[in-house]
This record gives sequence, structure tokens and C-alpha cells, in this order.
Amino acid sequence: MTNRDILAIGTSAGGVEALTFLARHMPADFPAAILVTIHLPSNSQSVLDEILTRCGPLPASFVKNGDRLRKGHFHLAPPDRHLLVEGEAMLLGSGPRESNSRPAIDPMLRSAALCCAPRTVGVVLTGTMSDGASGLWALHQSGGVSVVQDPRDAAFSDMPANALNRLKPDHVVTLAAMPKLLASLAGQRAGEIMPVPGNIKFEVEIAKGRSSSIPEMDLLGHRSPLACPDCHGVMWEIEEGELVRYRCHVGHTYTAEMMALALDENLRRGLGSASRALEERRALARKLEEQATRNDRSMLAASWSQRAKEFEQELKVIRDAIRRLDDIVTREAIRTAAE
Repeated sequence: MTNRDILAIGTSAGGVEALTFLARHMPADFPAAILVTIHLPSNSQSVLDEILTRCGPLPASFVKNGDRLRKGHFHLAPPDRHLLVEGEAMLLGSGPRESNSRPAIDPMLRSAALCCAPRTVGVVLTGTMSDGASGLWALHQSGGVSVVQDPRDAAFSDMPANALNRLKPDHVVTLAAMPKLLASLAGQRAGEIMPVPGNIKFEVEIAKGRSSSIPEMDLLGHRSPLACPDCHGVMWEIEEGELVRYRCHVGHTYTAEMMALALDENLRRGLGSASRALEERRALARKLEEQATRNDRSMLAASWSQRAKEFEQELKVIRDAIRRLDDIVTREAIRTAAE
């Protein structure tokens, strides 16, 4: 039997600092390949590989499709691609964004659950929202070891806290205690092979870039009345223990929390568009009123004046709605931070 020779780490906000801490304190003979997904902008270059390589004894590089796993090496998900593991190789998936991110943490952890859960230690570090919770749940269910940074210790507690809300991980530790723990876990023998939840293979294939059909999605979950914030298509509600996710047949995926934020943003955009349209109609009505007045067409001028007033009233309603929505979002952010 091999050791637990795959370490899969997911992080977001505050993640660069957390990863540099781990890189400084990892032993030079670390006996596992380290896969890292951190949310990166799709249209920018990253020097995270250089930063981590300079920090400690282990080299780091962005993964190219088909690269082989190397022990004692940081394998980083490149911008705009999901990092997936398959046997001894790594693949780059072009599937849709998950939790509005590509690379996303959940596909990486699901792929590890599918191919090699008994060999894998999955870790969720600091970050906002809930990416990583679903993937860590899948890995945990499949026999992998699950580790979560203590939310009280994290720079941004959302991701660790959401992971803790979805499963009871094997270890909850501070960042300072993590290098010693991870070295100990990597040195252990691989665990027992366990059945993998049936939907995991399907979702890994979607992350690779495969399209899905409506009948296949009906097997994954039940249809939701909500529309996808990305493509506006039908969504399916998927239950994983305490976690509820939404996935459309294109593949866009949201947790309930991310879905709420996306719908708020869509509503704000819709209200903004309505506000601009009413502003333009009011301006045009005032211009036509002035033109009618100059031409001594008093009845027409009065008609355009009345329409301008109606547009102003409608505009006030829309602006009040935007302010109320902003207030709700602000209060929810304050409540979440307090929790």
C-alpha cells in the first residue's frame, strides 16, 4: 500500500499568505504531491509559482495538461482552468465556472475523490463564500482525509466555516499547526477503498468540458424554479448532506449562498437597466416638451410634460428599490461577519 501521497489544498481570499506560510514550513522531503487551487482572475498573469518556490524548500509550478504528479512539489491550478487529478496525471478542465470561479476548488477535490480518495488529504483554507465545501464532502464520503482551517484562525472565515457546516472533518486546526499535521498525514498508509457517490464521476466529466443532457441532470437532482444567473437556463437542486447546490445543464454551479448573491446581482443589474431606460425616456419627454412649447403647441407640450412626470415617478420607485436592495445586502454582510 502507498502512503497518502496526494495533498489537495483549496483557498481563496487570504490564500496567498496562507500558502506562503505552508511553503516556508513544509519539510524538504515531504512525501506527497501538493495540488493547489486558489481563485485567480482569468485574464491576468500570476507569479504565485515564483513566490512559493522562493519561500521554502519545495518547488512550485503551474500545471500543464497531462503533467505527472511529483512528490514534494506544489502543482498550481492555472488561471481559467479547473485542476483535476486522474491517476498519476493532472488534467486541465475547460468546464463551466463553479461558484463563479474557474479554477474552482470543488472540481479538484471531486476528481481526487473519484480517482484516489484513499491516497488523498483534502484541505480547505481561508476564503470567502463556500467553494470547497462540496468537494471536501465528496472526498470525505469517499474515504479521503478532510482538514479544515479553524475559522477563528482564518483571515477570511467563510470557506472554513461553510465546510464545517457541511461535514464533520477529520481535523480542524490553526494554520500554525497545519505543516506538522500534513506531514504526519502524508506519512500514513493510504486508507481503505470506499464507494464513491454516483454523481461524482458525472460532475468531474462536466468540469473536464463534457456537455450534459437534461435526462442526465434529472438523475442528479430535481428541477428548481430558479434560473441560472449565467445562462438563464433551467437549474437542478442537488442535495449533499446538509449542503444544497444548484447546477444548470450547461454546468454552471452555485451553492445556495452564491445563488442568493448572484440573484441579488442580477436584480441589481435589472433595476439599473430599468433606471437608465426611464432616465432616457424622461430626458426625451422633456426635450419634446420644450420643442412643442417653442412651436406654440401647448396641448402637445402639456402631454409630454405629463409623461415626463410619470417617468419621474416610476424612476423614483426604481431608485428606492435599488436603495432597499443595497440596504438588505449590507445588513446581510454585517450579520454574516458577526456570525
